[in-house]
Amino acid sequence: MEVDITALQAKKVFIIDMDGVIYHGNRIIPHVAEFVEWLQTNKKEFLFMTNSSERSPRELSQKLDRMGLRVDEKHFYTSALATAAFLKSQCDHGSVYVIGEPGLTFALYEAGFSMNDVNPDYVVFGETKSVNYEKIERAVKLVQNGAKLIGTNSDLTSPTENGFVPACRALVAPIELTTQKQAYFIGKPNPLMMRHALNKLDSREEDAVIIGDRMDTDIIAGIESEMDTVLVLSGVSTMETINEFAYRPKYILPDVGAIAGITE
Repeated sequence: MEVDITALQAKKVFIIDMDGVIYHGNRIIPHVAEFVEWLQTNKKEFLFMTNSSERSPRELSQKLDRMGLRVDEKHFYTSALATAAFLKSQCDHGSVYVIGEPGLTFALYEAGFSMNDVNPDYVVFGETKSVNYEKIERAVKLVQNGAKLIGTNSDLTSPTENGFVPACRALVAPIELTTQKQAYFIGKPNPLMMRHALNKLDSREEDAVIIGDRMDTDIIAGIESEMDTVLVLSGVSTMETINEFAYRPKYILPDVGAIAGITE
């Protein structure tokens, strides 16, 4: 049965997940180029929003450029930026111990935080491939001594070209289990990140739609932020797994190309 997407296409603002929607690893998903061209041609406001904290907006822009897509860095918002903004609102000019990649460290520096591995205000954990036992042990001691535990996102797994790998929530778990302290996660599905994105676009919920591939992050984030939601079947969630959840997206599409009118 064909879905009527006229109201969807009329939306002014599009908030778009990246992994599983735009690309898998370093491979662009079919019809994405046509969708981005449609956004630009129709003068839509749009923001690529990712729970990944490894890269800065400039690096994400460069990644898409290598795939043949020209998108200015102003169109990207990451969980690292959302984390930095939240912590700045809580503790201006505080200090942090970071386990993560340069995108997270840079965002925290830009927000006025200093690095501290002795008595920081926060232990901040982001997506990383360089975690080791020594860093986990240090984080545990700092949290036991009073530092607050923050995670950039609550994803347990992350899709890659070679299958799923452990993501932030899975990597933070040893610290939580050892200290008996629960981390506070900033990224999707936390509505906080959605509010930051809407503020960045100077937009309202009713004018916006979120497009994602995961029921447990993208779709629930949109629902809890009172935004229309689009689930694309180019990533994690499938028609079979949708029924595992007590909520549903407003639209279910094969990929973002459908929004641009591509029906193949």
